[in-house]
Amino acid sequence: MRRDEGDKKEKSIKINRKVGVSTREVVWKRNKTVLWYYPASKKVYRTPLFLVYSLINEAYILDLAPGMSMIETFTDKGYDVYLLDFGRPGYEDKDVSLDDYIMSYIKTGVDRALRHAQTMEMSMVGYCLGGTLAVIYTAIINESIKNLILFAPPLDFSSYDVFPNWFQVLKNDSSSVDQLLNDYGMIPSKFINTGLRLATSPFTISSKLASLTPSRSEKTNVKRQLVNEWLSSHIPFSALTLRQLMDDLGGKNKLMENKLKIQGKTVYLSNLKANLLVISTTDDLIVPEKLTYPIMNKVSSIDKTYKRVKGGHISLALKGELPYFMEKWLHDRSISVNET
Repeated sequence: MRRDEGDKKEKSIKINRKVGVSTREVVWKRNKTVLWYYPASKKVYRTPLFLVYSLINEAYILDLAPGMSMIETFTDKGYDVYLLDFGRPGYEDKDVSLDDYIMSYIKTGVDRALRHAQTMEMSMVGYCLGGTLAVIYTAIINESIKNLILFAPPLDFSSYDVFPNWFQVLKNDSSSVDQLLNDYGMIPSKFINTGLRLATSPFTISSKLASLTPSRSEKTNVKRQLVNEWLSSHIPFSALTLRQLMDDLGGKNKLMENKLKIQGKTVYLSNLKANLLVISTTDDLIVPEKLTYPIMNKVSSIDKTYKRVKGGHISLALKGELPYFMEKWLHDRSISVNET
């Protein structure tokens, strides 16, 4: 194949890319945040799912493409799905705090989803940093969360130094965190990307993905491109929220020490009583198991399960199917439409 022919083929792939193709509608919006509703293909369960994704990347990774969509998998199994998409913050969002994300966005989003679904309780699914937010929320307000599923949430920073590394990146690339706060208010996406690469050096998710055997299938190569683009599409971050995460969670480990305060209210992990499923993966370089497992001994959940499965940080979002243990766990704890 001549070079120009290869370029034309590559260009055609880019033109045909689509992400977030599952049927959805807007339930509620505030600033950049959107609560999306994805109806079940054929409704089997009355207990809906409420998905909370990270603040670092865009949420479309959960609905990347047909056959590579966690949302599609859930709706095909008969669950109504709500996704809280925090969007891409701008300079006008520089004063958005961790407290705001928990109480103004997640709490309000849950309330709107419950009203829309006409139910009193739901299952919450938190992915990565979204799992951290879900834990904080559920420990404060847990009466409406029947089941809590966490995918690789960073929680215990007693022996992990990724956040200090991020601070170092910020200081090396600019003058100081304080100057960024005062002058800009938002952490540019390139700093987030650089910080994650430093934290996982010498390995990165991108390098793992690049090492996969090339495929002759155009469909597979399109999916590979979609993942690569998502991996590099970190979004701006409220410097106020980042400082709280780095200082309160990363530096002082306040969440695990029951010292974190949200709007003046202390977050006690022992208040978390929902049925709990926590999942980590063997090759996760962003959130290793030691950041996740300790929550199992902190919560008051009587029904709690921990699973470690083979894969990397985003592999479960891309499989296009649920692990059997998770499918059964959720099935057993969700109310079917046939139950009275």
